[in-house]
Amino acid sequence: MNLDDQFLARAIELARHGSESGEGGPFGAVIVRDGKIIAEGWNRVVASHDPTAHAEISAIRTACAGANSFHLHGCTLYASSEPCPMCLSAAYWARIDRIVFANSRAEAAAIGFCDDELYSELNRHFSARSIVMEHHPTPGALEPLERWAANPGRIPY
Repeated sequence: MNLDDQFLARAIELARHGSESGEGGPFGAVIVRDGKIIAEGWNRVVASHDPTAHAEISAIRTACAGANSFHLHGCTLYASSEPCPMCLSAAYWARIDRIVFANSRAEAAAIGFCDDELYSELNRHFSARSIVMEHHPTPGALEPLERWAANPGRIPY
């Protein structure tokens, strides 16, 4: 068994745990750096009453806290299933180098976890999305952005 298989097996074990414990859906994730697991996560949406408590998000938060950094350069995310749009976005924000997953979007959709509408929504102009979004230009709203951009001590991310 190669390393990818070993790390995916752990992600699948975590998915099983999350599902069987009743904490959330059947999803698990591990983050690996230099051949070692630095963080693990499983879906805890039900237990935490938090729709963002996906396995990948949990693992990313734990890895970043442990690394004392919001970037995870040099890391691979192993997930029991293809990450949803939110988790994929978090992986991009964290600068994860590689994602390896076991189950496809289609396989997750077949049991009720279909993200097709989210992918479709993200491709629409904000005014055409199912959640009402309104652009309301407000005096002073740009000031915090401008101050941040002008701050030579800012920490870009």
